Amino acid sequence: MSLLPGRFYLDNFFDDFREEKKITNMNCDIYEEGGKYNIVIDIPGFNKNDIKIDVEDGYLTIEATKNIENNEEETGRQYIKRERFYGSFKRQFYIGDINDENIEAEFKDGTLKVVVPKVEEKNSKRSIEIK
Repeated sequence: MSLLPGRFYLDNFFDDFREEKKITNMNCDIYEEGGKYNIVIDIPGFNKNDIKIDVEDGYLTIEATKNIENNEEETGRQYIKRERFYGSFKRQFYIGDINDENIEAEFKDGTLKVVVPKVEEKNSKRSIEIK
């Protein structure tokens, strides 16, 4: 049994000075409305041109890439702390075999909304006669 706490109060203080990059996710909500699936993803700090949406083999892939601003030598800035993320995020969603021309996307105020038509489920179950 240990009488020392698992973490000291100053541990969080020293975390602020580490040079590690904080990885965040592209958080999303998915809901159904009007016979369509709506995927709403938060991508703050990115521009429309930083985002790429692809459909391949039944997967919808959303990728956002942001390049780092000029380095310290070019700008003359000495950063004390950098928390803004530079790099790329990627999310994939299985959407099945649909006509990709019916997929719509809109980016506004750091939020991407992708509307995917709902595929009508076909009853593919079939009984096989045994001979």
